[in-house]
Amino acid sequence: MRKSWLTVVAAVGALTMASCTSDLPTEGASPDGTQRQTSEANEFFDQAEYERQLALRDVTPEGPDGKPWEQALEPDPVDTSSYATEGPHHLCFSNASVDNPWRQVGWKTMQAEVELHDEIADFTVLDAEAKDDKQISDIASLVAQGCDALIVSPNTTSTLTPAVEQACDSGLPVIVFDRGVNTDCPVTFIHPIGGYAFGATAAEFLSDEVGEGGTVLALRVLPGVDVLEHRWAAAERVFAERGVEVVGVEFTENDTARAKGIVSDHLQREGRIDGIWMDDGTAAVAVLEAFEDQGMEPPAISGEDQQQFLEKWRDENLTAQAPAYPTYQWRTPVIAALRILSGEQVPREWVLPQPVVTEENLDRYLGESMPPLHYALCGCQDMPGYPQRWQ
Repeated sequence: MRKSWLTVVAAVGALTMASCTSDLPTEGASPDGTQRQTSEANEFFDQAEYERQLALRDVTPEGPDGKPWEQALEPDPVDTSSYATEGPHHLCFSNASVDNPWRQVGWKTMQAEVELHDEIADFTVLDAEAKDDKQISDIASLVAQGCDALIVSPNTTSTLTPAVEQACDSGLPVIVFDRGVNTDCPVTFIHPIGGYAFGATAAEFLSDEVGEGGTVLALRVLPGVDVLEHRWAAAERVFAERGVEVVGVEFTENDTARAKGIVSDHLQREGRIDGIWMDDGTAAVAVLEAFEDQGMEPPAISGEDQQQFLEKWRDENLTAQAPAYPTYQWRTPVIAALRILSGEQVPREWVLPQPVVTEENLDRYLGESMPPLHYALCGCQDMPGYPQRWQ
């Protein structure tokens, strides 16, 4: 039996590496001769969930055509009749933060979704500013404000779990999305396929491009966030299996200047890098500039569906791929809350499609006159105020 999504995210927040038994080697030599652990020894790696997510990439979603934010992969419906109530409704949202462009685009998209529904009378939102303690307090405050349903995007997994459980105990229907918690009390958990699918897809692409013995530099944002840890755990495994040499694994702290400096330093030491793998594409353009500054051809690179990267990809005919973590998922919690309050079934684990931007479909996702940090898979093109609201 595969582990549930609750079990899979249970290790988030711990930063040590745990050993495990496997048919594959758990260690490999890094370029400097030291030993590094592969995903088989990474406590964030779960074999069953890894295999599940990779298989989900090939599953046909259920739901309305052209509306991936309402679609689901292999949904297991849950009865919500006990939450049915007359409207209009008061929805509440505890947001981890709006501290990066991805979250800012998502937040604008959620607000636009709320405006589409006359049955929402009030929408109360508290921003935790990326602070666990504040979000714990925020959730308690929202529970006391007479909300009909509570949406939560957790800042971290383990630390926010008790606060979410307390909200569930109050009798409110709770909807969690984006990042998980270690409890099955929310009515639904909404997310794209997941970090394993994201990380493996990018690593498979780069492995094909650089070949066995090719070199890849891995750029990560920060440790301890489940979706990011899963991305790297999957990629690390793929690179090991394909014989790709990982010349470094560096944290950028979501700082584009820092990312560019890291790449420049590695180029001076290594002489060449064949590929760049990223668990977040915010710094992709800056990374490519590091190669340009040294008069080098751009490497094969994985980024995200950010406008400036997609434009550079098109204009310079890059060898690239963008395994997106779509911001249209910010629409789904509002839709889910209203369905729950109407007593309609929703998936217990609402797994959304997770498209990949490739050379073949790049033009489909490029928006005209959108700002550099816009994310193309917002699902917002037909929403009120587009494009101005997102500019």
